[in-house]
Amino acid sequence: MTRFGYTLMTEQSGPRDLVRYAVAAEQQGFDFEVCSDHYSPWLTEQGHAPYAWTLLGAVAQATERVDLATFVTCPTLRYHPAVVAQKAATLQLLAEGRFLLGLGSGENLNEHVVGAGWPAVDLRQDMLEEAVHIIRELLTGDLVTWEGDHFRVDSARIWDVPDGGVPLGIAVSGPKSIARFAPLSDHFISTEPDADLVSSWKDAHGGDSSSARVIGQIPVCWGPDTDAAVKQAHEQFRWFAGGWAVNADLPTPAGFAGATQFVRPEDVAASIVCGPDLDEIAESARPFIEAGFTDIAIVQVGDEGQDAFLAEAAGPLLERLRAL
Repeated sequence: MTRFGYTLMTEQSGPRDLVRYAVAAEQQGFDFEVCSDHYSPWLTEQGHAPYAWTLLGAVAQATERVDLATFVTCPTLRYHPAVVAQKAATLQLLAEGRFLLGLGSGENLNEHVVGAGWPAVDLRQDMLEEAVHIIRELLTGDLVTWEGDHFRVDSARIWDVPDGGVPLGIAVSGPKSIARFAPLSDHFISTEPDADLVSSWKDAHGGDSSSARVIGQIPVCWGPDTDAAVKQAHEQFRWFAGGWAVNADLPTPAGFAGATQFVRPEDVAASIVCGPDLDEIAESARPFIEAGFTDIAIVQVGDEGQDAFLAEAAGPLLERLRAL
């Protein structure tokens, strides 16, 4: 059965509110919660970017049942992979086994801030592959020294390692990256409801993929007034229209503002269901379900109305989603 999650969208809410939303989402019956890991919002109008790992530590203590995941962390520029391994191990202990480390090759928006530049996509993929190997080695608790093409690790050990380890999900988007990363990951993360990609990932995974999770995400903008919901979605989420090939390379919220200046509210409404119709919102998940996704995280667009969404819409929406 498909599991449905709630997205802790760090770009649009402050840390205390996000912890509160996490608790409410668990109470409403969501199965898991994913957290974006950003240094900057996509757009100035969103206005937030708290540190994902501090937030998840708080959420791990404030919740009891829901699984947690980063969606996703880039372990190559802003963070050294040895530091990511330590953070993931600590969070897994705090969450008592509920945490999944989602990894990806990142976006310029978040990674350029450390002044290391923004590599071409092939180099980013090379760096990600090496980082995954380092993280896996360190999560064994063994002493690790590594001299690679992109990273050095000098006599490092994770001293507090969870007994069950930390499962890894890797975000990939095409046949080339699937062939490369499926054998290195436990779970598959994708933003596209493509059944062929899911099948290809399982074939490339090697070994038993029956327990592997296929994790996706869909934005929605529930609200009692459709026009107001469309306006909010356009203000907060018009960056979504560019697609990941564009989104990965733009460096600042100002860049996203310029790139989306001609995106109209009706353009956003064509890709994000807006308004009060919970049946229509639930139907937007059907392509992911039919493509074989086991886990689908819902993004309620905008901080304004988040409390109302969780209190009024989340429960009935989950019923409709599970009925699919």
